[in-house]
Amino acid sequence: MPTETVEVRGHIIESLLLPKILDTILEAGCDYQVEDFRIGRTSRDPSVAVIRIDAPDEPVLRRLVENLHVHGANLLHAGDALVEPAPADGVLPAGFYATTNLPTEVRLTGRWVPVESPEMDCAIVVEEGSARTVPMHRVRKGDPVVVGNRGVRVQVPRQRASGSVFAFMDSDVSPEKPKGHQVAYVADRMARARAAGAGILVVAGPAVVHTGGAPALERMVEGGWVDVLFTGNGFATHDIEAAVFGTSLGVSIAKGEPVDAGHSNHLRVINEIRRHGSIEAAVRAGYVTRGVMAACVRGGVPFVIAGSIRDDGPLPDTITDVVTAADVMRRHVRCIGVALVLASTLHGIATGNLLPATVETFCVDMSPAVATKLADRGSHQALGIVTDVAPFLDDLVSLLDARRASPGSR
Repeated sequence: MPTETVEVRGHIIESLLLPKILDTILEAGCDYQVEDFRIGRTSRDPSVAVIRIDAPDEPVLRRLVENLHVHGANLLHAGDALVEPAPADGVLPAGFYATTNLPTEVRLTGRWVPVESPEMDCAIVVEEGSARTVPMHRVRKGDPVVVGNRGVRVQVPRQRASGSVFAFMDSDVSPEKPKGHQVAYVADRMARARAAGAGILVVAGPAVVHTGGAPALERMVEGGWVDVLFTGNGFATHDIEAAVFGTSLGVSIAKGEPVDAGHSNHLRVINEIRRHGSIEAAVRAGYVTRGVMAACVRGGVPFVIAGSIRDDGPLPDTITDVVTAADVMRRHVRCIGVALVLASTLHGIATGNLLPATVETFCVDMSPAVATKLADRGSHQALGIVTDVAPFLDDLVSLLDARRASPGSR
């Protein structure tokens, strides 16, 4: 009977990771024996479990080991990583190791080497004693690509502090949470990230503008609380429409009522931005004087506008090649410590795919399904706040402004 021994370490008890791993083994039709189990003495100390797995056949064992790797279970006797050359540009060897977003190391000539830029659904290329994640389309013929799970180990992220306002919502997203405490927690994490020199990423959907949340987000940009903005053609267009016409999709932001002939306002601003050549040129020329996009231009905050098939125009700044857009986004996430996903589903999930599990990610949306989708697609660190994004941003920016006025406050 094929057997394999795996080890999992970290906060595996309070996170319920250990029972999840044991359930996964049984559901695969295998059996297990816990050969060693050491419990951390304090809440800060990691626990360690060594588990021997008995499988009915080798293919079942291989698939199970790969599944357990996603949960942080590593082969106990790994050996060096195996590599094979990529057979062609954009093509990986069969049996390539598919990455998670967890911190990852590979064993090369007896030494564990950290993998640069952890990102899910990529390959690992090793070169001159180093290792890095590479998306499939970036692999070049002959690149040495890691295959199989041997010689690869991942780390389970540290459990969030016990007693935090999110501690009881690790598995479920519910609207019945104390919003004031949640907003204060997000403001605290942003301030800590800023103090540690880490960046803050905002992903914004059109609903931020529709619900009247854009002025608060504009204040956050002006206050230096946003280091990069990811969005789509819709958000950028409606933000500019609100700045120029005071409407969003033809509806007055102030009165909440449709205005005469307002249905074409978004097309008219797109046309004017295209006439200027770019959003930056339109801001410099004085056509756009306020709004989130104008604040980004004035403050030198980079933004990435990724296009989709339903875009009007699009704006000249919109990157219509989604593969290129993802590559540009990758370049901006390397030093991010906190990510805010604001009423955005598609761009939020796309961003979640690029972020390491170590990036604290907060998903703010009226629908709990968005945070659930993020977690289901591998962004397990995403925490959901089910609320209207506009009042959330109003409260958040007030707290952040207060911190800027009293930088020592926590």
